[in-house]
Amino acid sequence: MNGNSPKEQLATFAGGCFWCMVKPFDELPGIISVLSGYTGGHTNHPTYEEVGTETTGHLEAVQITYQEDIFSYQRLLDIYWQQINPVDDAGQFMDRGYSYRTAIFVHSEEQREQAEASRKALQTSRRFKGRIVTEILPAGPFYPAEEVHQHYYKTHPFDYKMYRKSSGRDDFAEKHWNTKEDLKRLRERLTDLQYEVTRNRGDEPPYQNEYWDNDRDGIYVDVVDGTPLFSSRDKFDSGSGWPGFTKPIAEGLITKEADLRNGQVLTALNSRFSHSHLGHLFYDGPEAEKLHYRVKSASLRFIPREDLKRSGLERYLNLFD
Repeated sequence: MNGNSPKEQLATFAGGCFWCMVKPFDELPGIISVLSGYTGGHTNHPTYEEVGTETTGHLEAVQITYQEDIFSYQRLLDIYWQQINPVDDAGQFMDRGYSYRTAIFVHSEEQREQAEASRKALQTSRRFKGRIVTEILPAGPFYPAEEVHQHYYKTHPFDYKMYRKSSGRDDFAEKHWNTKEDLKRLRERLTDLQYEVTRNRGDEPPYQNEYWDNDRDGIYVDVVDGTPLFSSRDKFDSGSGWPGFTKPIAEGLITKEADLRNGQVLTALNSRFSHSHLGHLFYDGPEAEKLHYRVKSASLRFIPREDLKRSGLERYLNLFD
């Protein structure tokens, strides 16, 4: 396996315009870097203009350096499929042409097996109408793109947002990954309160919820998808009647957005992958940063320290040393 150390590995994905393929993978725990570039073609060190002529055979792609023991290849695949239209073999969204086709470039036999199994599962799910045309190919030379194309969502945030919105990529993802069937399955496995809180930002009574006074060692995970979000070592008594934390396990696992309901201006907290509503961020915490992640119990599931290994979360045991 290629990588910079025995614990670091590479994953390479083509998903259309590489501007839109960096942010979904960036700033996650275990992700070392996400690099935009070109791969799969027959020319050496191509430029953006050359690839755009559709004569080099290269695809726009991203190459991810990651730590498998922290963020698995399977989770990378799960993210990848939700970024693309896998039944389009002529480009992606508003970007047409061979260089914008989708492909998974695998760096090992293990990755190939996982990618093929993932593609087969997506096909049999019938989430998309038509045949999944995303190719699985052996990884070859990867040529980094010019500096202006690296982390474009950070260096040109306005242009990036406008481009992504106009491309139709987000609308497509919402249509195919947040279907009525998805919501029906979710409602069947959550309680009414859990569903109302996580999907509709519903209310939960203070002091009458499961974890507000829980003082056991362990990890709090997203009740929808099991993503580890908070450690009991960062929990404190906020006096609010809800669980309070000074920080998440990893900032990249939580997103923040304005919540303007009820005439208030608040910062809402959401779980990055499931898009579950978690609670709100306040600035009256006990640490120097004063951060107070006020989280609703209904959005969480608690895994005690003694059950972490059994739950496949033994890598978090060091938090309690």
